[in-house]
Amino acid sequence: MNDRPIGVFDSGFGGLTVARAMIDLLPEENLVYIGDTGRYPYGPRPLDEVRRFAQQITAKLISEHDAKLVVVACNTAAAAGLDGLQDSIDVPILSVIEPGLRAALRATTSGRIAVIGTVGTIGSGAYQRALIRMPGGADVELTCAACPGFVEFVERGDTGSDQVYVLAERLLAPVRDAKVDTVLLGCTHYPFLARTISDVMGREVVLVSSADETAFELRASLTGTDLGRDGAGPGTHTWISSGDIDTFRRLGRQLLGPEIDRVEAWDAPA
Repeated sequence: MNDRPIGVFDSGFGGLTVARAMIDLLPEENLVYIGDTGRYPYGPRPLDEVRRFAQQITAKLISEHDAKLVVVACNTAAAAGLDGLQDSIDVPILSVIEPGLRAALRATTSGRIAVIGTVGTIGSGAYQRALIRMPGGADVELTCAACPGFVEFVERGDTGSDQVYVLAERLLAPVRDAKVDTVLLGCTHYPFLARTISDVMGREVVLVSSADETAFELRASLTGTDLGRDGAGPGTHTWISSGDIDTFRRLGRQLLGPEIDRVEAWDAPA
């Protein structure tokens, strides 16, 4: 039985979609979540800067919280490249990119898939490269669309206003024109906007959450290994924010649920 926690991080609140799925699927696991709200959004930042942030947070999760595994619950951080992280630490790292793509490949019947994400994620080409490496990926027609503004709405707690719908109509127009049958939500913030995205795309289009699929892969990777905490009772949850902790607690409870009680402050490096 391994009592060490699973470390999870995101630029802000988006990774709470991963945390929610993890709590539901693996209620016995201890969890430490860092939301880097003091430096969000990651999407418009240079990828080398995002990579540095990811290294700082991963180091904190391992050195201060003894994380046994780290989930990069931020598509932009994952797209910035995890090779450096994986080379410098000795715990497993799980990304949100590959699990979501595998689920989208299973869901599509037409072979026309869209990935929507931040400017940084889409511009990095990470999804295009990952798709080519997957069985059947070369046969897929992939449409990628950046959706600037989505993250900012979620971080303000606005997930269903008329303004969000109008923005979604404009940003998703090229995705509708591509006649896709599957849309991968390539940002962990986007499941909070799933109803609006579905209304714009049409009910016949399947939405795939990289957050949910990452939690499923996490459970599979722990099952039958010495990393799991099976049968040990409910896990503990630690919440950390580099921004205003009262705002994190208020919006976090709105977006995730009552599991977010006390929030610890972190003075993130410059």
